[in-house]
Amino acid sequence: MKPDLMKRFALLLALTAPASIALAQEYRAGALVIDRPWTRATPAGAKVAAGYAVIRNTGNVPDRLTGGTVEVADHIEIHEMAVENDIMRMRPLPDGLEIRSDAATEIKPGGYHIMMMDLKRPLKQGEVVKGILTFEKAGTVPVEFAVQSIGAQVPPGQHEH
Repeated sequence: MKPDLMKRFALLLALTAPASIALAQEYRAGALVIDRPWTRATPAGAKVAAGYAVIRNTGNVPDRLTGGTVEVADHIEIHEMAVENDIMRMRPLPDGLEIRSDAATEIKPGGYHIMMMDLKRPLKQGEVVKGILTFEKAGTVPVEFAVQSIGAQVPPGQHEH
């Protein structure tokens, strides 16, 4: 293939790649690695949204996700979904979520999640929502949540089965 044609092909490929691949991000703060923060699009009038990510602690000291902010919500809370007496319940974690040392903590649908409370506007698929996650030891970490489809179950760049 001719070099000029290869450049055009590469540019075309880059411009047509799915946004989810381009939005896959990794953020670092000390020993913490926040991998692919994401959320779902919301219908008009929705007052809450959930944020997800995988947080890896590569160090030998535990940390704790205690809160943060997002530009599209009044405040955020750290929540847990769990089955109690055959009933799925959601509850806030007022002390935050422990990020164990030398381990990965999944913040995913049906489990731990970052609850964005009192949304200021609907979230639209394909956009990016800026936020800050706050950790007990690592401090504040600026992140961007990639907004996936309303029914998405996996982070950007990962395929649903």
